[in-house]
Amino acid sequence: PARDEIALTDVLHALSDPIRLDLVRRLAECGEERPCGSFDLPIAKSTATHHWRVLRESGVVAAREEGTKKFNRLRRADLDARFPGLLDSILAHA
Repeated sequence: PARDEIALTDVLHALSDPIRLDLVRRLAECGEERPCGSFDLPIAKSTATHHWRVLRESGVVAAREEGTKKFNRLRRADLDARFPGLLDSILAHA
């Protein structure tokens, strides 16, 4: 969604799952985009795909495709502009 269309309830829902919260924390720590497959997750690939879709549709991450890979990046600037301090607060307590 566009920055102005990111809904607080969607963001909170996306971050309420421990797997998705961990993915966001890892993206925040590295500070750059990463391919989906670069995350070692204890779940099936189809489940990981679901989690990435929830994060994208909520506006927490953005993705771009390059060949057969999908690269994800945290939409920190958009989230900070829309909900100042929210992401930092959640990540600090995760």
